[in-house]
Amino acid sequence: MRFILFLLLTISYSITFAQNLKIKSFKNDSLIIIKKKPKKGFYHDYILFIPKKTLLNKSTFLLVEPNNTGKTSDNIEFHKKHAIDLASVSSVGNNISTMLKIPLLVPVFPRPNSKPLMYTHALDKDVMLEETPELKRLDLQLLAMINDAKNTLSSLNIKVAPKIFMNGFSASATFTNRFSFIHPQTIKALAIGGFNGELMLPLKKINNVRLDYPIGIMNFEKLFHQKFDSKEYKQIPQFIYMGRLDKNDAVQFDDAYDQNERKIINQNIGKSVYKRYLECQRIYQNNDISPTFKTYENVGHWTTSDINFEVIKFFFKQMQKN
Repeated sequence: MRFILFLLLTISYSITFAQNLKIKSFKNDSLIIIKKKPKKGFYHDYILFIPKKTLLNKSTFLLVEPNNTGKTSDNIEFHKKHAIDLASVSSVGNNISTMLKIPLLVPVFPRPNSKPLMYTHALDKDVMLEETPELKRLDLQLLAMINDAKNTLSSLNIKVAPKIFMNGFSASATFTNRFSFIHPQTIKALAIGGFNGELMLPLKKINNVRLDYPIGIMNFEKLFHQKFDSKEYKQIPQFIYMGRLDKNDAVQFDDAYDQNERKIINQNIGKSVYKRYLECQRIYQNNDISPTFKTYENVGHWTTSDINFEVIKFFFKQMQKN
């Protein structure tokens, strides 16, 4: 039944958009699948979720949550199904969108089984070095999707601010963390959790050991053809949280980090998730980066209603500052 409702809503709003009709209000939760537009810079579809009672003709924010299937597959429909679920029912992002009445964008990025070491959903080093058009610079593809979504929303009389909200959990938290280093000027505020305790660091070296992307910024300018904008990054309000019992540790697996990266992290930042999390906090604070860090006792690699509500309150507070 949910799929049928989704299909009807998609057809309905796609027709509305195509006909450029003016609508008075969004009375129902609505999903739109935006097809890939290589000429506009993105080689994959993305999902737009527009919650009911979304304000029209008033400034609001676009929320972005990267997709994360947790598994590899060469079937893009597998990743699309998970992205649709994330956008419509099963994510912190959907809760934020629904409660705050703001649109949500979820990209349908693949995580190919044919390239098992390329952790696209975490925006790892391998994907940043990839040259095939479909997988090259997913961060720039996401920026292109965001610009396209703003135009689509504008045609529906939904006016979103230039800067976005961004949210992520687990791999999508890692994606969000790394994306914020590369494109801090695009983000109004972000919230992340469940990220293996390992954050990208604003350092070129630690204990005289070189820190390249995605651990640090030594090769940042060479990789991205721009300097790390520390001033802009420090201005992003951030809510960063972990469960005290979270032992989900992608650092120890080859798809997330190579052997050298793993050695650097384990020896210089922390071998356990929680020790790593504490060390990352210390490094951020020593470099004048001041997120709100929070640890939830008796919580593992999941979120709770209390966590979701706190994340929602965080973004609501940022909306009031607009």
